[in-house]
Amino acid sequence: MKIAVAGAGAMGGRFGYMLSEAGFDVTLIDQWKPHVEAIRERGFEISYNGQDVVAKIPIFFPEEAVSKGMEFDLVILLTKSMQLDGMLAAIKPIVTNPKTFNICLLNGIGHERVVEKYVAKTNSILGNTLFTAGLVGPGKIKLQNTGTVEFSELHPNAKDMALKVVEVFKKAELNPIYSDDVFCTIYKKAILNATMNSLCTILDGNMHCVGTSPSAWPLFEGVVNEFAAIAAAEGIKFDKEEAITGIKKASDINGIGVHYPSMYQDLINQKRLTEADCITGYISEMGKKHGIATPYCDILTSMIHSKEELLKAE
Repeated sequence: MKIAVAGAGAMGGRFGYMLSEAGFDVTLIDQWKPHVEAIRERGFEISYNGQDVVAKIPIFFPEEAVSKGMEFDLVILLTKSMQLDGMLAAIKPIVTNPKTFNICLLNGIGHERVVEKYVAKTNSILGNTLFTAGLVGPGKIKLQNTGTVEFSELHPNAKDMALKVVEVFKKAELNPIYSDDVFCTIYKKAILNATMNSLCTILDGNMHCVGTSPSAWPLFEGVVNEFAAIAAAEGIKFDKEEAITGIKKASDINGIGVHYPSMYQDLINQKRLTEADCITGYISEMGKKHGIATPYCDILTSMIHSKEELLKAE
């Protein structure tokens, strides 16, 4: 299978590296000039569970991939949420090829609305991942621990490809799970982003520090309740107890508790804008739609945006 990873940052780099190591034909596509130039000059420098490796994976700017007439069987979308529309527009000739399927694995909720502007549901797979990854700097990422990828097709015509992706990801040790309720899967991951990502960024702590703070738990529970209310209004299955268990598990110092989540890495380390509008901000948006109060998500979204302004994030 010929695979492109569109958005070759920390998580895109993880997927590209693991798929390449498994023997697949992988091409990276990214818009960040220093990152692309660093990978071309030095290779992709990766700390993988404490071992330093340099991966030689071809990387192109979107316009280069289009001008070269590149074609792929699968495009893995792993940009930041606010970059998704721009990336799809930039590689439109690639993703609109009727022989090409895409799988969107971004953090947050509602990305299918963006993807559908460019790609038919018959060629779309949607899901998310519980792997972690850290961007150290241009051309450098840090990967620790393991995780899973859970996804499903958005139209029955894409099921055969979704099942092929399961086998591809198995070979790359990406621990795929074929979901029978992809939107439930997305909400489960989004609640972790809404609680841990937001509060780690605001409180300047890793997942263990924040998750074991007694004072943080009323905030966690408030956000969980708002997610549950919106999920019910949208007809999406959401288990509050399972969500609480997931937050506690993420706090484990022997697991991923030592990790600083992606929103922290983006805003605190890199001064980059966050995905808040597609996480807590999405719940606020749906609250207005359904007439449901979402004060916890409203405040967290405003606080993240305020911090973006204070740090002059771009």
